[in-house]
Amino acid sequence: MVELVKSGGVLTLGGENGGWRGFHGARICLALCVRVCQAGRDEHRLEVDGYGVGQQRKTSAVMPLLYLAQKQNDGWIPLAGIQYIADLLEVPYIKVFEVATFYTMYNLAPVGKYFVQVCTTTPCMIRGSGKIVDMCKKYISEKEGHLSEDKKSSWIEVECLGACVNAPMIQINDDYYEDLDEQSAKKIFQSFNDDSLPSIGSQKGRKGSEPIRDRLTLIKN
Repeated sequence: MVELVKSGGVLTLGGENGGWRGFHGARICLALCVRVCQAGRDEHRLEVDGYGVGQQRKTSAVMPLLYLAQKQNDGWIPLAGIQYIADLLEVPYIKVFEVATFYTMYNLAPVGKYFVQVCTTTPCMIRGSGKIVDMCKKYISEKEGHLSEDKKSSWIEVECLGACVNAPMIQINDDYYEDLDEQSAKKIFQSFNDDSLPSIGSQKGRKGSEPIRDRLTLIKN
């Protein structure tokens, strides 16, 4: 059972498991009350106002509001955040919950400081994304969607991220790391320990999707 508990004027998620979606023992302070209602409520209000007047138009703000809530709450949206957005839009909780659970861009459980999304669609698969997944299992967590032992990172497989020409690639939070192999993936994942991630983009040193080794044609060089 999960329930809202008011403590010291701040809403938290309590109950037998004390968490959301299996993260037992976590008492989740409703950061949306502290950081959004007080410091960022104006940002939310502007987000809603941008959709014009009328309930139907205002309800259209649900997706950007969920994204904003996730961005302000360490990459995931607690149940209390969904309830806050529903109250803000004056809609039933289930209307916001069904959007949050339909789109994979929204995370309903903690993902850690470094959230790794591994593209395993055909171009990346052909270029070796399976080996990148193996590195994720070895250096982050054996199971997809689970936090690492230090609670600092997690990983999932995703569909095309739109960088096929630089396959295989991964997305970490908002950044792309491309032209990967086992060694470069290992280096990236190990860098989580001391927060020393390498430069974003190609891990082979090329700019954008330019040819490797200054190749100019398909038949020469």
